[in-house]
Amino acid sequence: QVQLVESGGGLVQAGDSLRLSCSASGLTFSSYVLGWFRQAPGKAREFVAVISRSGGNGDYADAVKGRFTASRDNAKNTLYLQMNSLKPEDTAVYYCAADIRHGSTWLRGDVNYWGKGTLVTVSS
Repeated sequence: QVQLVESGGGLVQAGDSLRLSCSASGLTFSSYVLGWFRQAPGKAREFVAVISRSGGNGDYADAVKGRFTASRDNAKNTLYLQMNSLKPEDTAVYYCAADIRHGSTWLRGDVNYWGKGTLVTVSS
């Protein structure tokens, strides 16, 4: 059974940094494309970032490009999201996701495995 467990969320001020982690089990970690989504209060869930199996390539939503960086440690079965220069509009529940597939499926949010999320709140 695939399990994805996020951690690292919390309350920070605008301009601060935060690093989220996602620990995975029940899957061959290095075989999966991994990524992050978020859902702000009252809004639909949206794509944030995706990272390739090796960690060598990543794609980001325009809203976070240049501020957020996804990385992974395949030896530790862990995905990370480094978030810098946080803004109040980054406030959301952040979800870790995994799928064998790459490509446009991620932009549609059509992925197979999801974590339960961790809340990030950015105060102004």
